[in-house]
Amino acid sequence: MVKKTIIQVPVDKELLLSLQQLSKKQHQTRSELIRQACLRYLKEMEAEELDNAYQQGYIKYPEAETAGESQEAMVRDIFHREDW
Repeated sequence: MVKKTIIQVPVDKELLLSLQQLSKKQHQTRSELIRQACLRYLKEMEAEELDNAYQQGYIKYPEAETAGESQEAMVRDIFHREDW
């Protein structure tokens, strides 16, 4: 069994009430609900960091002006061969 560390996080009464209501509705403990929310948040932050890195890469190394033209020509060639 994985040993879990217990943390204390102060929350306002409205948030606590919302968490209690949702945990009952979801049939899970409040702790499990908070763990899942933390994991979801961490995944969202990871995705956001990857998006930012991708954008920074394009800012640092922008595509050549001719890249769009070659991509357009390639797409035209592919669509021309498709039987729609």
